[in-house]
Amino acid sequence: MEKNILNIDLSSAKEELIEIYPKKVAKKRSKAIVVADPDNIPEIQANVRTIPGIITQRGCTYAGCKGVVLGPTRDIINITHGPIGCGYYSWLTRRNQTRPSENEPNFMTYCFSTDMQDSNIVFGGEQKLKDAIREAYELFHPKAIAVFSTCPVGLIGDDVHRVARQMKEEIGNGINIFGFSCEGYRGVSQSAGHHIANNQLFRNLIGNDDTVNATHKYRINVLGEYNIGGDAFVIDELFNKCGIQVVATMSGNSTVEQFETAHTADLNLVMCHRSINYVAEMLETSFGIPWMKSNFIGADACAKSLRKVGKYFGDPELIARIEEVIAEEMIPVIEARAKAKLKTNGKTAMLFVGGSRAHHYQELFDELGITTLCAGYEFGHRDDYEGRRVIPSIQIDADSRNIEQITVTKDETRYKPRKTEEELKALEAEGLEFNGYDGMMAEMKKGSLVIDDLSHYEMEKLIEKYHPDVFCAGIKEKYCVQKMGIPLKQLHNYDSGGPYAGFAGAVNFYKDIEQIACCSIWKEMKAPWESEEYVEAVYAAV
Repeated sequence: MEKNILNIDLSSAKEELIEIYPKKVAKKRSKAIVVADPDNIPEIQANVRTIPGIITQRGCTYAGCKGVVLGPTRDIINITHGPIGCGYYSWLTRRNQTRPSENEPNFMTYCFSTDMQDSNIVFGGEQKLKDAIREAYELFHPKAIAVFSTCPVGLIGDDVHRVARQMKEEIGNGINIFGFSCEGYRGVSQSAGHHIANNQLFRNLIGNDDTVNATHKYRINVLGEYNIGGDAFVIDELFNKCGIQVVATMSGNSTVEQFETAHTADLNLVMCHRSINYVAEMLETSFGIPWMKSNFIGADACAKSLRKVGKYFGDPELIARIEEVIAEEMIPVIEARAKAKLKTNGKTAMLFVGGSRAHHYQELFDELGITTLCAGYEFGHRDDYEGRRVIPSIQIDADSRNIEQITVTKDETRYKPRKTEEELKALEAEGLEFNGYDGMMAEMKKGSLVIDDLSHYEMEKLIEKYHPDVFCAGIKEKYCVQKMGIPLKQLHNYDSGGPYAGFAGAVNFYKDIEQIACCSIWKEMKAPWESEEYVEAVYAAV
């Protein structure tokens, strides 16, 4: 029987979720659990430390820096300076794809690590790092080598930046070697690693090459797209079809050349604002490139984003071409959507993913008639929920001060505003928004539940109470949820599915969600302790 969403009351869930916690813990967690109201957006607690003892779904600062932002770049050798486990865990776990041309290197399939041992912890690991960089260069002769600090490196004081400078001078040959102080403990989540990665990308790569290799008149960057399951391929092909060149994707299917020439584009589109909005701001401050929030997850959202780009450039011929592409692409989408919606309409979902996906994927679920009961981010900030307008009111705490704040100024020789102030104001009057976003809660249904940094216990209680038809999260939650008889779709790496971006991706998503959300086998599943009898021993008194 399909659920009547009007009869599902989520208002009591908050008290039930926190009642088991000690009084002090409950008080803190209650600030991170709010009921959505798009007309009067509530304040939510976010980007604070996870309470000790609560099983969080978060990753570490290193994971955000190396695993998310730099991991999808194919021609940079990424060396993890630390124990082998850190390097292994971040090795191709997110299914980032790439397409190197013939004779072009692809280092993504390798795992580079200094494999620190006990003796390195005692006596220091800088020499071992130097040896690793030399070996990597002798074997592969890459354009660039990046070094990532892990927790032990920060604790013993190895200076990866000094080693990088020394090895860059020693090797020469134009190689670029740079480091990231992204020790896992440096921030409250992987979000800190994104910020650190953004800073070093701008310092060491972005703007290094002024060459303009124009294939189309209009040129953009797509920021915060990581080519999971091939999403970036779909987006690139879509823009190419419209007559728009994607100069750089940060950082799905990316290369050193893309980073170095990103400053030559005319517009930045920001998808995952949490992971890359720092670069968007830097590119605007230094080079004069404006940025807009975009979303290519969901057919309707994709069409809306394409139209925004057409309106920005203001070329009637381009706008007409975009409309032609949308009309052509929507034909199979409408057919697939109608077919899937016959089964999915009225279903419910819960999404607890990343720093944008729990927002973006609600568009796709809406298209299928699936209602999102609860949603939240693992590493979001308040502005991700409430909108960018709240940033000035967010207090800087001690954890945020662990992240270096770099000062970016106007490049005196290369700063070139792509639009005048008058032009930008005119575009804003037509409905375009620059340098901003409304956040997730503005687009959520009134009465739905928003939870930051969902704990394992809270997840189980929500499932027990509301039995969603599909749960979207990551690998840490996957098997626990499935053992409760609820299908889980990973949206960190799409399991074996995807791409889900663009119009073609929407069709893929419709089919996959129809299969898992409407499959009756999940309701028949029972955990072993629910279906098997156990023999209990009785001990005789001695």
